[in-house]
Amino acid sequence: MATDYDAPRKNDDETAESIEALKERGPSKGPSSLDSEDADNPSFDLGGSDLSDVELDVVVLPQQADEFTCVNCFLVRHRSQLSREIDLGPICVECDA
Repeated sequence: MATDYDAPRKNDDETAESIEALKERGPSKGPSSLDSEDADNPSFDLGGSDLSDVELDVVVLPQQADEFTCVNCFLVRHRSQLSREIDLGPICVECDA
């Protein structure tokens, strides 16, 4: 059976609530959009740990003799990942693909 989507959804004999009646009833107690968003993306509690004053010691090594910097992605790679050399410099296998 075909459905007429242009037809009104309510019958004429059903009475619609007036705006005043809706205002008196107040906001609906259904789930708000914020509640459903929080259900999809739960927040993580870090337990009150404030790490803003913690310093991290990181040792940065210079580029080694068996490494190169790709001129396309600017990552330091091992010579085994060298695809080819162009006028600008070396290209890694991933960028050449």
